[in-house]
Amino acid sequence: MTRASTHWPSLRGGLLALLAAALFGVSMPLVQHFGAGLGAFTTAALLYAGAAGVGALSRQRVEREARLTRSDMPRLLSMAAFGAVLGPVAMAWGLQHTSGTGASLMLTLEALFTAVLARLLYGETMDRRVWAAMLLLLAGGIALVMDQGQAGGSQLLGLLAVLLATAAWGADNTLSRALAERDPGQVVLGKALLGASATAVLALVFGDPLPSIGAVLALLAVGATGYGLSLRFYLLAQRAFGAARTGSVFAFAPFIGAALAIALGDRSGSWIMAAGGVLMVLGVLLHLAESHGHGHQHEAMEHEHAHSHDDGHHNHTHAVMPQGPHSHLHAHEPLSHVHAHVPDAHHSHEH
Repeated sequence: MTRASTHWPSLRGGLLALLAAALFGVSMPLVQHFGAGLGAFTTAALLYAGAAGVGALSRQRVEREARLTRSDMPRLLSMAAFGAVLGPVAMAWGLQHTSGTGASLMLTLEALFTAVLARLLYGETMDRRVWAAMLLLLAGGIALVMDQGQAGGSQLLGLLAVLLATAAWGADNTLSRALAERDPGQVVLGKALLGASATAVLALVFGDPLPSIGAVLALLAVGATGYGLSLRFYLLAQRAFGAARTGSVFAFAPFIGAALAIALGDRSGSWIMAAGGVLMVLGVLLHLAESHGHGHQHEAMEHEHAHSHDDGHHNHTHAVMPQGPHSHLHAHEPLSHVHAHVPDAHHSHEH
């Protein structure tokens, strides 16, 4: 395996996760601004309608990306329930009842929920450095709850609603790890359609007020970028270096959102909020400083996903060798080697 191929998954995964974080972070104060006066269900429906458009336009040919299968539907439905209904509805309600800055920083705890669930469900590697990072994230979240508690009951309830959204998105992130090898355009489209349909029905049932044309267009645009494109890049990052690490890099999103909220005139910050933010930054940096490499054994396996033949793990032959990434069912022979690695589809071994 070449040096470039050894380090490429982490570099690519980190950049994709940062791009996803930037798009989602910017969306939070924009949702608060353009969703003002709208029902939470209507806001969520418009956001995921915009995301569905991105999913439809970004689907790939079957020879380039693996298709969703019927067996993926239960997981996709669960992702939609947590990530496209419960998460955005709780977020939309919380943003209407607390400060945009505090809500943005609270979302850093999504990394904590994602990492813990990834460890429990997929056995992703988490050493003492990573656990220390998670505790710093938790301490920062507690500081934010204390800060908003001093601002009054309504502010605290809004922040707790945002906390519920982070837990829902943490579950969604962990569930989506198993679909990261599928065509991300299909995954985005399926999840967004399910979420938009469910929340639109709930908006009608609960009599949410009708939005203006301006609000519709703005929230569709925010949903396309902050939810559709962001989810696409998030799935590609998970494919590159696992659910827990993607969640940690994605934890930069709240700081981007908080900075934009302050730029838009939010002046609700305090020294407690600043201390919570510092703890969260330290937690993120500590987690990203993790390095992991050792001799390991690859068992024989067969699966389908997009791949290329320059990564040291795909050595099968073709009658005519494809150029660049392509997708098909392929087999891996047993292999032993030593290199730095991350918990992608080929490195889920036990420790």
